[in-house]
Amino acid sequence: MTSRSTSVLRKSNKTKPKTSNTTAGKADKSKAGKLPEWDLADLYSGIDAPEVGRDLQKMDADCVAFETDYKGKLAERTAQDDGGRWLAEAVRRYEAIDDLAGRLGSYAGLVHAGDSVDPSISKFYGDVSERLTAASVHLLFFALELNRVEDAVIEHALQTAELAHYQPWIEDLRKDRPYQLEDRVEQLFHEKSQSGYTAWNRLFDQTISSLRFKVGTTELAIEPALNLLQDRDGTKRRAAAEALAKTFKANERTFALVTNTLAKDKEISDRWRGFADVADSRHLNNRVEREVVDALVGSVRAAYPKLSHRYYRLKAGWFKRKKLAHWDRNAPLPFAATGRIAWPDARNMVLAAYRGFSPEMASIAERFFTDRWIDAPVRPGKAPGAFSHPTTPSAHPYVLMNYQGKPRDVMTLAHELGHGVHQVLAARNGALMAPTPLTLAETASVFGEMLTFKRLLAQTKNAKQRQALLAGKVEDMINTVVRQIAFYSFERAVHTERKNGELTAERIGQLWLSVQGESLGPAIDIRPGYENFWMYIPHFIHSPFYVYAYAFGDCLVNSLYAVYEHAQGGFAERYLAMLAAGGTKHYSELLRPFGLDAKDPKFWDGGLSVIAGMIDELEGMG
Repeated sequence: MTSRSTSVLRKSNKTKPKTSNTTAGKADKSKAGKLPEWDLADLYSGIDAPEVGRDLQKMDADCVAFETDYKGKLAERTAQDDGGRWLAEAVRRYEAIDDLAGRLGSYAGLVHAGDSVDPSISKFYGDVSERLTAASVHLLFFALELNRVEDAVIEHALQTAELAHYQPWIEDLRKDRPYQLEDRVEQLFHEKSQSGYTAWNRLFDQTISSLRFKVGTTELAIEPALNLLQDRDGTKRRAAAEALAKTFKANERTFALVTNTLAKDKEISDRWRGFADVADSRHLNNRVEREVVDALVGSVRAAYPKLSHRYYRLKAGWFKRKKLAHWDRNAPLPFAATGRIAWPDARNMVLAAYRGFSPEMASIAERFFTDRWIDAPVRPGKAPGAFSHPTTPSAHPYVLMNYQGKPRDVMTLAHELGHGVHQVLAARNGALMAPTPLTLAETASVFGEMLTFKRLLAQTKNAKQRQALLAGKVEDMINTVVRQIAFYSFERAVHTERKNGELTAERIGQLWLSVQGESLGPAIDIRPGYENFWMYIPHFIHSPFYVYAYAFGDCLVNSLYAVYEHAQGGFAERYLAMLAAGGTKHYSELLRPFGLDAKDPKFWDGGLSVIAGMIDELEGMG
């Protein structure tokens, strides 16, 4: 996520992870069922489409014209009698450019995520990124000048109805004023991003997609290799872990260099802007107070013993062991159902759960299937993991996932469709106010998972299968809350230590093992090779310190779902209204109708107690 105060180009280029190609590869016809590939033609028909060149030229012209019409005039002109209407027209033009840039940047990013090793696609992605950077240099002045307009002048201009529409965006923008630099420095930072952090992000993407992991006699890309860590066969899990470790080890110098370079790049930017803490720029970006995040982190770390430590001890017992090797952490439970879940079944499960909560929510989610907004197969060169990319309000989101028929894949589908529904609803606010701050970014996704889980649990009558479902949900919540806070702690350690010089791959591995050992507890036996498993986590590269969003969202949803279960009526309407607000309101204002306050120290403990309660229930099952 990026701040709404950043430039058009930064916003469109830094939406990470990205997504894929219109028709990149043939759909997978595995046991999971024929999997859909998205159709990106709603953005552009192909990388050679004439409309791409046309829109890039329009982007160039519109940015130059905008600079000609407004640069150097904002303070004086806004102070005049009709200043509010004049500024409103300027913001509307800026928003239109933002939407066009979002369309171009999103398409390039989606195509590249679909196949990051195809040279022609990589060139297209790089060329579009450079063109957007060059064009948007002409827009940098706008936010900088707007923030220099006196408060009294802005307040008077906002009395005009046309400008009042943009008040949330303007107020949000002005929160960045203390960290704003002189115009030419801002321009330098902006232009050099293409040869700086953007280039290193691209190197990471291309490297991770091209890696191959030899498991037995088969060479696998990273996604199927990681998927084997959830295989029912313990020998396959171990072989996959060893293959991952071997390839990571062979590439550790590259990943250490990428990590060191980006950490240094961030340190330089933070120092020039005056941020006191390594994560403060992220907190500002996400419009969340540092003390709120610190309270979340403190609560989760204090809860490690009653959450992850206790659960993994329980899981080891189910495998009749005192400890589980690290490659067995996400192993299927011995009593879990076998077999793959076909894609049509996964679709029906999620849509039925959504429909039971809100027909409107299910109707929006269904469009992702009927209108080909989902890319599901595993393909060589395709980005690992899953995400929903909002693209731009004049289009619609796209979901990427690597579906392999696991129960967790169903939950991933529910998760990403939650994002997608949120993005569709928030798009009504326009390009400047649709983006949702981190504080609520993961709410809809995790809530979608919870709806799906609760429906499946209610339909499962077999005691052992109920136990397996409950355990699977606990594992997912531990991965979302405990693991992500451990990731955050790891990032803090790396970025803090990087201030004193480069970190070797060995040292980064030591920091990784330290936080992993603390979070996983004594029932997980961390074997040699795991020290390099930090290398494949894309958030460390694309979105430093983003990871606490998942824990924030999970704990918040636990509390939100408790309100839903006890609500007398009207909850779904209030919930959808919260999603539709996008970035127009502070998270505290959006949570108020539900009686929730994230600043209350007890708030996080309440969310964590839901996970602890599920573990209590599992212990009672024997």
